[in-house]
Amino acid sequence: MTGRPERRIRVGACLSLSGRYARFGTQAARALDAWRSLDGHADLVIEDDQSDPQVLRRTLPRAAAAADVLLSPYSTQLVKVAASMASAEGWLVWNHGGSGDDVENSYAGHLISLLTPASRYPEQFIRRVLNGQDVELWIVSGKGSFGRQVAEGADQAAQRAGIRTRRLEHSGAWPSSALSEAWALFSAGTFEEDVATVHRAQDHPHPPATICAVAAGVREFAIEVEHPEGIYGVGQWFPGAVPNTPEIGPSETTFLTTYANHAKPRIDYPGVQAVAGAALAVHCVRRAGSTAPEPLWAQAAALDTETLFGGFKIDPVTGAQIKHKAVLTQWTDGGLALA
Repeated sequence: MTGRPERRIRVGACLSLSGRYARFGTQAARALDAWRSLDGHADLVIEDDQSDPQVLRRTLPRAAAAADVLLSPYSTQLVKVAASMASAEGWLVWNHGGSGDDVENSYAGHLISLLTPASRYPEQFIRRVLNGQDVELWIVSGKGSFGRQVAEGADQAAQRAGIRTRRLEHSGAWPSSALSEAWALFSAGTFEEDVATVHRAQDHPHPPATICAVAAGVREFAIEVEHPEGIYGVGQWFPGAVPNTPEIGPSETTFLTTYANHAKPRIDYPGVQAVAGAALAVHCVRRAGSTAPEPLWAQAAALDTETLFGGFKIDPVTGAQIKHKAVLTQWTDGGLALA
């Protein structure tokens, strides 16, 4: 006598298949397709939000209606919209795409976050690279809330390490005269803002001794910056950064092999974090025997586990991620590597 077949679970998401976030949304879609083939009992419902909050407001209800579990879009800006809609409509969203502290802490019962919060991004760079150096850290933030939160985290981490800081804005004025002391740069903004800030720093009359930019954590950075060698990046994941024996979902080796058979471009953390979100969501559905938000939240809040993306444990009150750690990378002559 055989057991009942595994129930098929429909995983829905609005992802940026076009528009300004397409480089990340399309990667997440390809990664989810590879994961679907490994799970064997899941289907995907993906809508293109076109990187536009207004389009997302029209497409997310369709995805929610067609799916059993709902993944977030990519980018803190779009996740804010999705989370607000989830709160109003009674949905539960698995947040793999927006790390803003305000997002992760503001939608209890409706948003479960996988990502290291934005304010914790700079910790490893300051602790491992700058600690003990006699430098002033210039912290350049973009215009959005994500950049401001990362910059605030950098400022606080630097103060704890006894490092002098100078806060600047992406579009603001910088000191142009030769400096009497060494300085380092930490850039926190959109991909485009970070690239522009790095170019500006490299062209400065007195370039920084050390550069770290959030955008440098993905391989496309080298397409936009001609000489990235030595620059540090911050990411949510990098190959080899976590043990290859996760408790939930596929191992890194299994997934990367399958992904390589599905897509030619190499994968960065935006794809892997989407896969982790899907694996956790279907795990909780199978454990709860339900797709209702309340039992899924309870299942997620009880987890203290590992996926191929790294650690997963949420604050049971807010849903913010408290276990996962950001990864520090550095560009070398051979490409992007763990720092």
